[in-house]
Amino acid sequence: MRKAEKHLLVIFGASGDLTYRKLVPSVFDLYTQNLLPVNFGVLGLGRSKLSSEAFREKMKEGIKKFAGTTANKESMIDSFLEKLFYYSFDPEVKAEYEGFRDELEALNQKLDAGSNYIFYLATPPSLYPVVPANLAAYGLNREDKGFKRLIIEKPFGYDLESARKLNRKLQCNFKEDQIYRIDHYLGKETVQNMLVTRFANGIFEPLWNRNYIHHVEITSSEDIGVGSRGGYYDGSGALRDMVQNHLLLLTSLVAMEPPAVINADAMRNEMVKVLQSIRPIKEEEVEKYVIRGQYTASEIRGKMMKAYREEQGVDPQSRTETFVAMKFYIDNWRWAGVPFYIRTGKCLPTRVTEVVIHFNATPHHIFADNLQHVKTHNQLVLRIQPDEGILLKSAMKVPGAGFNVQDVNMDFHYSDLSNTYLPSAYERLLLDCMLGDATLYSRGDALEAAWQFVDPILKAWQNNPAIKVYGYPAGTWGPVESDELIEGVETWRYPCKNLVGDGEYCEL
Repeated sequence: MRKAEKHLLVIFGASGDLTYRKLVPSVFDLYTQNLLPVNFGVLGLGRSKLSSEAFREKMKEGIKKFAGTTANKESMIDSFLEKLFYYSFDPEVKAEYEGFRDELEALNQKLDAGSNYIFYLATPPSLYPVVPANLAAYGLNREDKGFKRLIIEKPFGYDLESARKLNRKLQCNFKEDQIYRIDHYLGKETVQNMLVTRFANGIFEPLWNRNYIHHVEITSSEDIGVGSRGGYYDGSGALRDMVQNHLLLLTSLVAMEPPAVINADAMRNEMVKVLQSIRPIKEEEVEKYVIRGQYTASEIRGKMMKAYREEQGVDPQSRTETFVAMKFYIDNWRWAGVPFYIRTGKCLPTRVTEVVIHFNATPHHIFADNLQHVKTHNQLVLRIQPDEGILLKSAMKVPGAGFNVQDVNMDFHYSDLSNTYLPSAYERLLLDCMLGDATLYSRGDALEAAWQFVDPILKAWQNNPAIKVYGYPAGTWGPVESDELIEGVETWRYPCKNLVGDGEYCEL
């Protein structure tokens, strides 16, 4: 990988959990791999009254707990910590940016960082329009001396209107090519490998269309509840928290056309085309195509699990969904008539994210009387987490007399690459921003297209209280009504934690 050019990484909200658990440990991992320039520094910003020394001590603890690289870690931590600095100020008060700008410019001179600045907003969403406007007011968006880049965490708006409003405000102060909207799902190695699986193998891409694929299934499940995030989650729900961003982005990667080249514009153009081609679900059709659920109290492995409505910060009468399953179509030449099924939820049996391509059955079942535990469809399972890898299920003859047929697995697992270091999602995405590569970052028009699809569903739930919120016991695969979404005799695939030995045993 290329080494980044000199710059300063400026983190707003640096005293928070994201910086402690993800950002600084990921930057340290880049440092240990010699991917950062000599002229580099991290300036943490926040309301907390911390000295640079106290900030370094806190980040040292985070590095030891959460950094991925282990080789020579102890010997490199102290030298890395010398690159960390802290400045206390209130990012909501415009007048305080003058002192911040002076501090930033002094540090830039000290480190010879070339006036190249990356501003990372690890802040509450309410500050997303405020901080860029204040930066621009003091000229910290201008690129006449060095580059200026802005990284923003999700959520990108609360609905279509707020997303459009946020985009307009951001683009008033920074150009679109300066804005990096981060979604850590796109930084996962296994997500990127979907593109290689498709476009670098002549055996898959010719089959990747409506002529050979029966349906596509995407699952992202968690085995935990909302925990201490009940207050936030109750105002969000699974549709906003997972579907609008993570799962629709995965869908666009699965369904996109081959880009002419692998660069930011070409890749993101194809992703936007997919999102704009998703057939809208009208408000009056929502009950037919979307099932929502909420987990109820249950005993899991001898331990009682609270109902969602009993969680701290949750309204006892809440109708916020903790589970969503939906069916939709992509109206273009490649995918016309192929149903896409996506589901996500909390308090499901296991934590797993995967994409499953279900191929059409053979037109003539000459071995129909000899099938033993075999599906009528071949399946390609692209496992994103955990037990990351790829699994192809196909039918094979059982040794012996006759033509007894059963499913067998042909698989690849990232764990087999014992000598290969797999970077974390934040590590990969931070380096991409340092290099000026926005390929794996979301573009404004893609976000708006995703919100345009989701918005009628949210409005239907808001305007029609008769639409049911189905209960499901914690530790199960959601409401049984979600099975009715899938056409014919097919049902959801119920994945296990393990991909190794899939179908032979199940680890939850």
